Amino acid sequence: MAKEAIQRGFEYLVLSDHSKSAFYANGLREERIREQHLQVDALNKQFAPFKIFKSIESDILNDGELDYSPDVLASFDLVISSIHSNLKMNEEKAMSRLLSAIENPYTTILGHMTGRLLLTREGYPVDHKRIIDACVSHHVAIELNAHPRRLDIDWRWIGYALDKGVLISINPDAHHTDGYQDIRYGVLVAQKAGLTSKQNLSSFTRKEFEDYLHKKKKAKGI
Repeated sequence: MAKEAIQRGFEYLVLSDHSKSAFYANGLREERIREQHLQVDALNKQFAPFKIFKSIESDILNDGELDYSPDVLASFDLVISSIHSNLKMNEEKAMSRLLSAIENPYTTILGHMTGRLLLTREGYPVDHKRIIDACVSHHVAIELNAHPRRLDIDWRWIGYALDKGVLISINPDAHHTDGYQDIRYGVLVAQKAGLTSKQNLSSFTRKEFEDYLHKKKKAKGI
């Protein structure tokens, strides 16, 4: 994945495997996280100045907690928090889980906000304005998942997010190198919503991205 990113002219890669609750996807338990981080350190020396950022897509559990302890979450450069289980929820339950995850100081990006799969699965009901407002308060960016079956956050809510000053992050959700091509779907949807490169976290240069992560951790007191 890193070699393909380098060939495409990218400055960095955010490596975000599934977390341990996603057993169906061979999510990483704590010992495998430690092993992966050692491998990332070695590759970063090999591929410098290209950088692999240590991330995880941490599951938002039924009670709104993330599925790692704070000390494990602190070992990552950034954390994407997403719901993958118990998707049949009313709005009250969905909002409770999402808001709790947004309030977690280790959440950097809120992943695919409604969990929808286009033409297959309706997303769980959410109050978009409350979610966006909470992201403002807790310094959390919102993912625009570029996979053509997701495209979540819905483009119609990006304008409100931008008005509130929330950064969007166009993420390819790439499970293999071919998945990088899905970035174009996210870009097209983002352009439709009027998103600019300055308002898209994944358009940041490596230096800008590192500075952003540093400032956000400082603002959150971690």
